[in-house]
Amino acid sequence: MNGEGSVYKRSSDGRWVGAVTLGYDENGRRIRKTVSAATKTAVLERLRAVQRQVSDGLPVPDDRVTVSELLDRWQSDVLRHQVAESAYMNYVAIGDHHIRPALGSIRLTKLTPSDVDALLSRKLDDGYSVSTVRRIRAVLAQALAQGERWGLVIRNVAAVTRGPRDRRRQGRTLTPAQAQTLLAALKGDRYEALFTTMLALGLRRGEALGLRWADVNLEKGTLTVRHALKRESTGLVLGEVKTTTSRRAVNLPAPLVTTLAAHRKRQIESQLAAPEWADGDFVFTTQTGSPLDPRNIYRTCVGITERAGLGRWHPHELRHSAASIMLAAGVPIEVVSNILGHSSIRVTADVYGHILDPQRQQAAEAMAGALWS
Repeated sequence: MNGEGSVYKRSSDGRWVGAVTLGYDENGRRIRKTVSAATKTAVLERLRAVQRQVSDGLPVPDDRVTVSELLDRWQSDVLRHQVAESAYMNYVAIGDHHIRPALGSIRLTKLTPSDVDALLSRKLDDGYSVSTVRRIRAVLAQALAQGERWGLVIRNVAAVTRGPRDRRRQGRTLTPAQAQTLLAALKGDRYEALFTTMLALGLRRGEALGLRWADVNLEKGTLTVRHALKRESTGLVLGEVKTTTSRRAVNLPAPLVTTLAAHRKRQIESQLAAPEWADGDFVFTTQTGSPLDPRNIYRTCVGITERAGLGRWHPHELRHSAASIMLAAGVPIEVVSNILGHSSIRVTADVYGHILDPQRQQAAEAMAGALWS
């Protein structure tokens, strides 16, 4: 019918082609939009989608824009104004290393869910972790969502794909005996207070390095997590913690209060003796008062755990160890979740649920005694 376009089967390759007139340009020439697909049903669906775009007053997707060009525009015009520099650089790296090589030359209007699934599958086959592959999919989906808002694509083909399932591996944790061995090895070390705090409270590395004495009340035995120290291209940056649940107050174990008080005393002595002191009020500093670099702390942690005879342990594994030891000692999971600053108890249960098996057995035995005794 008039205005509904035409549909025909192309003899050269057997594909179905649909064409519709969208109006006329300033020179009076017809503006035609052509789509193609393997079947007549599919090409009709695409034609109707184009017509809906026009009816809704939206621009018709530009057939010439590629995935790579969308990434460029999204990163330059939108993304860099929305996220921190470190996050922005991470988005750019994912686009450059994973998305552009595989999909960058594909036109947006030709990109299919099958293309995205094939990319994700290849990444898994290449040995990338599930979390990394999920991140690749998420970055592409965010870029295509912006493409939708700009009218460059009709649908977000990455959003309709399904991310890979995570067969979660249980992270390593120190046993209580190993944790005590580590604390003994830390005695007298200039990093004793830092790693003892991380192990006892389960702080993230950036949270621990971002602590300032204004956040610590040794008299009340409390500590408030407000900031995180991160390394960005401009240097070390102290920023707010990511979420409202990450901002939290934590009670200090009595021995940790003693350790931090001794650390404070030594720090004041160092400050008085130093010819120059960068006074940023940080709890954990270099010998001149500057904040500690997160990268150096990784190497220091590995060195200390190796000297203690425990092998190589990452600072984040101290956080895992803190959670595991608390749960194994019977601390309620909601309390542990709050101490760790997790967004929900479900996150805590997903990561550390295996530690709750003995408690579940206790619950079963309690019900057996109550109902069948």
